[in-house]
Amino acid sequence: MENYVLLYSGGGMATTDAERAKLMQAWGAWFGKLGSAVVDGGNPFSGKSKTIGKDGKASDGDGGMSHTGYSILKADSLDAATEMAKGCPVLTGGGKITVYEVHKAM
Repeated sequence: MENYVLLYSGGGMATTDAERAKLMQAWGAWFGKLGSAVVDGGNPFSGKSKTIGKDGKASDGDGGMSHTGYSILKADSLDAATEMAKGCPVLTGGGKITVYEVHKAM
């Protein structure tokens, strides 16, 4: 089994306590369904970011790649990880998910 990073883009934030509770319940149910495949449930990003260019200079912002959070799953294949991602609550808020296989370099 390999690790896969689910990189979230977009998706709406809940604005009321009731909406937040419902959303957190959906995340809990999804993680519960995935069970031991969840390596790191992740967190949403704060929106604060820096981008470092090839010249080594840092600038404020995401460099045009607006990501909102991540999770890390363990799966047998990229296709299997992608199927798992299809149940993610971020999709119900209009977000997108990019699934990356992690290459073991070390």
